[in-house]
Amino acid sequence: MDKTHLVDEITGHRRMRRNRKADWTRRLVQENRLTVDDLIWPIFIVPGTGIVDPIAAMPGVNRMSVDKAVEAVREAADLGIPAIATFPDIEMELRDETGSNSLVANNLINQATAAFKKAVPNIGIITDVALDPFTSHGHDGILRDGVIVNDETVDQIVRAAVMQADAGADIIAPSEMMDGRIGAIRRGLDAAGHQDVGIMSYATKFSSGFYGPYREAINTSGLLKGDKNSYYISPANGTEAVRDAALDVEEGADMLMVKPGIAYLDICWRIKEAFGLPVFAYQVSGEYTQIKAAAMNGWIDGERVMMETLLCFKRAGCDGILSYFAVEAAKKLAKNG
Repeated sequence: MDKTHLVDEITGHRRMRRNRKADWTRRLVQENRLTVDDLIWPIFIVPGTGIVDPIAAMPGVNRMSVDKAVEAVREAADLGIPAIATFPDIEMELRDETGSNSLVANNLINQATAAFKKAVPNIGIITDVALDPFTSHGHDGILRDGVIVNDETVDQIVRAAVMQADAGADIIAPSEMMDGRIGAIRRGLDAAGHQDVGIMSYATKFSSGFYGPYREAINTSGLLKGDKNSYYISPANGTEAVRDAALDVEEGADMLMVKPGIAYLDICWRIKEAFGLPVFAYQVSGEYTQIKAAAMNGWIDGERVMMETLLCFKRAGCDGILSYFAVEAAKKLAKNG
């Protein structure tokens, strides 16, 4: 019997491989595409001048003083990257129980924002108001008697958000997961005349093991007392994450973020489908380092996996991705034309 005939009987003449047979057909039917417009580059800032300090746990990523960061941000803008997200590694002597340095108008994060806005005005600046870079205990909020106090933390991050907007931040991205913070920040920004400053809510930030290298980058890993399970979302809870995002939408978030990324693509999809707001994912330090380490050992094609993972965020409904690969990926996209 004709084997082709048997196959056609089974498939009903539907052969999925027809659209995969050639490069040109594959390009015609491709459902999702990654472009440089999808990329946000997180960078780490340190005090001083002339500093480019490699982070051991994040191969290819550096802590940079503001002057060196300006040069790097200019390169990112020239590549077409729309925005950067900044994170400070401040001096240990400036860290205290309440993260009071977050309320210093010319602190490191605000110095960086002002410098970037002056030197590279065509790139967006996204700043975080979580207190962990500023506290002596490594938590995202104010610690009182072993408890992260919600409302006092919110009051402080609202004041910090206004100062960051004063310095030139375009988007405030609060990551500390305190209840009610989005509405409070919106009211604070509006009252200070910053109605045009957006809020990208870390709407679903999970209590994840993928953050380790980041904590090394901002020097909080050795400081952290206990864990963050009382304010981050359990990795087991998808419905809770959607409910959390819904509250942020009600309070006035302009954009929503899912963090970490690859292990939470289902959450990206659910949030996009539920709310229709711009959704972003953060490809966090542990995800980045896994790919880099495996590539350095010759176990995977690092460039291919980098581009594949970034594309998968798009397939999951994300409008953009915060990734330490942003510059590397932008160069790859430019090369491919």
